[in-house]
Amino acid sequence: MEQKRRNDGLLGAITGDIVGSRFEWHNCRSTDFELFTDESTFTDDTVMSIAVAEWLMTEGAGLPALMRRWGNAFSGRGYGGMFYRWLFSRDPALQGPYNSFGNGAGMRVSACGCYARTLEETLDLARRSAEVTHNHPEGIKGAQAIASALFLARTGGSKQDIRDYIETAFGYDLSRTCDEIRPTYRFDETCQGSCPEALTAFLESSDFESAVRLAVSLGGDSDTIACMAGGIAAAAYGIPPAIASAARRRLPPEMLDIVDRFGENCP
Repeated sequence: MEQKRRNDGLLGAITGDIVGSRFEWHNCRSTDFELFTDESTFTDDTVMSIAVAEWLMTEGAGLPALMRRWGNAFSGRGYGGMFYRWLFSRDPALQGPYNSFGNGAGMRVSACGCYARTLEETLDLARRSAEVTHNHPEGIKGAQAIASALFLARTGGSKQDIRDYIETAFGYDLSRTCDEIRPTYRFDETCQGSCPEALTAFLESSDFESAVRLAVSLGGDSDTIACMAGGIAAAAYGIPPAIASAARRRLPPEMLDIVDRFGENCP
């Protein structure tokens, strides 16, 4: 089961991204919606999650190079402006980290929580995955918070354990409910403005599907919030086969290859 859950965390994040993709600019403030339609597709969240998963499996492979290779292969997937310039720039002066605290650090980190053997290793891998671009302390913190929650969920931590750890280690306020967040929440692409919301959606959930539905229902950056919540939820609950199959059908073969090999190659 542990081996399966390692793979589920990555696929869960990808599934959340796909489900949330059609709501990013047309928010749905309800949990009552069709999970998958013809408009459901993967975004930059999935592309970069795949890059991080391959990095973890490939000794000596540089993450920046892998991110650029995957980004160039799937260039029209909704990358943010600063990240887009970093991704496609040929100017060496623009190819280093740019002190971002955007939620790109949290959206791509799920594989780190799946792959690590210990919480300490999770924090280290999350930091390294973030600081390629998102080297602001809040960017690193967001990546570490999502990855550590996923690791704790995968290794049997209770929701109270996860809540206590995240609030103590990272200072995120997880006291609000989704019903309290939803009425006033707006699009916020920062880690500090979306990672706590994703964590709250997971903490209130009863299974994988409810976590993704709650995440989408908050509005805002729906695909990324659902991506982050989906990874944690998959590690905690697993993914229903029908939902996993629907997500897999929307991925190209080269991405499915990484997802499947990642599950087989986790230590």
